Amino acid sequence: MVKVSSNDVLAVLRRFKHAGEETMPRHIEQLKSSNPDVKNTLVSFKFNKTQYFLLFDDNAEDDVDYIQKQIEIDGNGVNGAVIENPNDQLMTYGLPFKGKDVYLYAVQSAKKRLDVELSERYHDISRSTLQKYIKAGYVTVNGAVRESPKSDVTAADSIALAIPEQTDFSDETLPILYIDDNVIVINKPVGVLTHSKGAMNDEFTVADFFRRYCTYNVDTNRPGIVHRLDRDTSGVMIGARNPETAQLLQKQFADRRTKKTYSAVVDGVLKNDAATIDLPIGRAPSAPSTFRVDAKGKTAQTSYDVIKSNGTYSLVELRPKTGRTHQLRVHMAYLNTPIHGDRVYGKVADRLYLHAHSLEITIPAGERRTFTVPVPEEFSALAD
Repeated sequence: MVKVSSNDVLAVLRRFKHAGEETMPRHIEQLKSSNPDVKNTLVSFKFNKTQYFLLFDDNAEDDVDYIQKQIEIDGNGVNGAVIENPNDQLMTYGLPFKGKDVYLYAVQSAKKRLDVELSERYHDISRSTLQKYIKAGYVTVNGAVRESPKSDVTAADSIALAIPEQTDFSDETLPILYIDDNVIVINKPVGVLTHSKGAMNDEFTVADFFRRYCTYNVDTNRPGIVHRLDRDTSGVMIGARNPETAQLLQKQFADRRTKKTYSAVVDGVLKNDAATIDLPIGRAPSAPSTFRVDAKGKTAQTSYDVIKSNGTYSLVELRPKTGRTHQLRVHMAYLNTPIHGDRVYGKVADRLYLHAHSLEITIPAGERRTFTVPVPEEFSALAD
């Protein structure tokens, strides 16, 4: 009978490339030895949540059926697979070790979804992020790319995740309106996301720019972010450079103590030159990423003034009292005057004609400031 220690098992696993140099002998669990035949030794153990067997047998001669039979003789009614020898040897499965031929057998556990198995192996990565990695082709199973999170795998499968490198945005910049030790204020261009929606984002965002200046939320995908503008909306955005300032600014947004003024061009003519819209907003059941006026929704209030109109388009000033997602777009669309270029609630144009014109807010030291970005010239020209 061959005497086999945890160190021996680990050495064999490494040669079969089922364990790395960082693995320690203590990771080998439930180690047991037996003799199905007087000429061999069978070792059972658990490693990385998988049941394995090592068969030390010079008579096996790479015979898979013989190896399976030796395991069954010892009372192990299991299903699994003999692992191929990854080294340049004459035998397909056998591997010389301390003067004996050794074979590695992995018990195949119940099948699982690929994303579930990955989430158990990579505890620090969310399942939704892993699903994106799979769909993007960054995951291989036994050397072959799998692009479906629903793919069936077992714990015995060799699964590799090649996490992509982050895109370098160091050359990208945004126009700064104001900066001090606590806040940074920018003019966000049309088409720029406020922050990425997950790990698979490969485009420049406001958060990427803020990361250079902020210590708040730097370990997330939202450094410096205390409020947001839609991708298609341009204008004033403020960021917090430290956690203390973030708390101050966020509380003002939550308590509605900020004053936000937007400029917009809407299709058509509003019935009143000035009014306050007080209509609750909720998610649209048929399209959960969009919103609608809904009696069961959340309170939403918007005041507006018509600046000028040519009968086809109207330039308006919008002052939201609340900060619901898509609030201005939903309210204008409900009045049958959707914001020009609103591809969700209206019709497509060269851009969404919605611009965050000014933001009044208190910054640290109790100073009340109003930050303003001029209304784009094309807004006024369209309504002439």
